[in-house]
Amino acid sequence: MATKVLLYEDNAELRASLSSLIAFSEELELAAAFENCSGVLEHLRTYQPDIVLTDIDMPVVNGIKGLEMIRSVNPDLPVIMLTVFDDNQHILDAIMNGATGYILKQHLTTRLGNAISEALHGGAPMSPVVAQLVLKHISSRKDRKTRYALTLREKDILQSLTDGNSYKMIAANLGITQGTVCTHIKSIYEKLGVHSQAEAVSKTLKEGIL
Repeated sequence: MATKVLLYEDNAELRASLSSLIAFSEELELAAAFENCSGVLEHLRTYQPDIVLTDIDMPVVNGIKGLEMIRSVNPDLPVIMLTVFDDNQHILDAIMNGATGYILKQHLTTRLGNAISEALHGGAPMSPVVAQLVLKHISSRKDRKTRYALTLREKDILQSLTDGNSYKMIAANLGITQGTVCTHIKSIYEKLGVHSQAEAVSKTLKEGIL
């Protein structure tokens, strides 16, 4: 049975070209193609696709918003993002919002078939430039973890703060006094360059410090 593909692309010529590419494949079947993701939830119910291909930069409802909507009802449906953008923010936004894979449009003719097959079998297809960016992002997160030079005890306390625990609870859980907790927290604030628990937690979550 052919794989049913739901396509979102606002460029009419490219949408037609991709539709033809999919239609001519014996392994694929074009369920439907649209110019943006405004009706994505209805489309999922109507067409029951096996995989979604979506551009990122589209009017009305773009691909990242469409991806969020898809994930709200189906966390497992493979979704491959198609775009001309190769900048950090678009790539990371798509991946962090649950994209299965990310293919630059200039690689579609050579990569699309294999990318769909890979995504359907649990893989995460990415154009080489995207894979390189993801690795750099992971590496930068690791650099942040070491840059602040937090001790193991400080990391334990910061984790406990991030979990929403009070100073009293942190002290009880770690078997230390509240005064010692305060001393460690003062050191944590200095190392992170923050002045409050809210700032420390926000920076920890945003930068993946732990």
